Amino acid sequence: MKYEIGDYEFRVSDFFPKEFFDEITDIRVNDPDLVLREAKARRRREKLTKDGKLVILATDHPARRVTRIRDDPLIMGDRYEYLGRVIRVLMNEEFDGVMGTTDFIEDLIIVNYIIKQHGGKSLLDDRVLIGSVNRGGFEGCIFEMDDAPTSFTPESIKEMNMDGGKFMYRLDPNDQASGKTVRYCVQVINRLNELGLYSFVEPLSVEKEGSKYKVKKDYATIIKDVSAAQALGDSSRRIWLKIPYCENFERVARATTLPILMLGGPAREDPTGTIEEFARGMRAGPNVRGVLVGRNVTFPYRDDPYAVSLAVSGIVHRGYDVDEAIRRLMENRGRDMDFLYSLL
Repeated sequence: MKYEIGDYEFRVSDFFPKEFFDEITDIRVNDPDLVLREAKARRRREKLTKDGKLVILATDHPARRVTRIRDDPLIMGDRYEYLGRVIRVLMNEEFDGVMGTTDFIEDLIIVNYIIKQHGGKSLLDDRVLIGSVNRGGFEGCIFEMDDAPTSFTPESIKEMNMDGGKFMYRLDPNDQASGKTVRYCVQVINRLNELGLYSFVEPLSVEKEGSKYKVKKDYATIIKDVSAAQALGDSSRRIWLKIPYCENFERVARATTLPILMLGGPAREDPTGTIEEFARGMRAGPNVRGVLVGRNVTFPYRDDPYAVSLAVSGIVHRGYDVDEAIRRLMENRGRDMDFLYSLL
């Protein structure tokens, strides 16, 4: 099925009331501990997955000073825009959960409380919440490869009634700081294991081009990355791997028995490329169990994040092919845009 968008353009202001957003800071000032009370009261799943698969939304890019989407260098730095798009995705009940840093997860908990106070349904009950641990390797800084833990700790993840922690390392063979980050990763995995929590590990080999790092996505390199990452820590029993899709992904999948989530990568001009990769990837092996995707769902050019999320969750949870996923996207674009405004 051919993807078409016509003159449609998703606008956050048509969906997310500014009144809700403005109230977040009032709560932070007047009742900062509300976040912890709400987190502890949140209803968690009995098991991590409902059907052995996961679709998780990544929201931790700005914490590493990554704010660009296509030709807009600061759009992910607009918290109203970003938060509204994430809430739009969470209207899709098939989307399993969210991964983020402390600030974003806590914003989400507060706005969820506000929605409930206005008579709306909780968007976080029975979802998977994953804390992003390391974001200290700020983009463009001399210490970028020394990606130290600067956000959630295993202990705070446990206290916040969350399900696990996400940790990444980027391996530059010419930079000793990469080795430090791998050691940080081992320490976090060991502690998460001790607390009975899941580890979502993202190993990426990179090479420096000018002042920027480019991810190496050839299957031979990714197989080596997978082989090393699955052996980190004192046990692999609760590790899920997050890796990029590539050609010969079947060979990558055979490099491990651990569950694999595909990452989405930089935002594209339209969602079809991401949809096609995810559909192919889900057929690559029985241990490919879903996606942990961010910008290609939250900022799908002019399209509706909710509609794109339905296409992605359809591929993972319903076994859709590309045509079925695109059809679902286009049939649901712009649906229930008045949900939050109806609560005012």
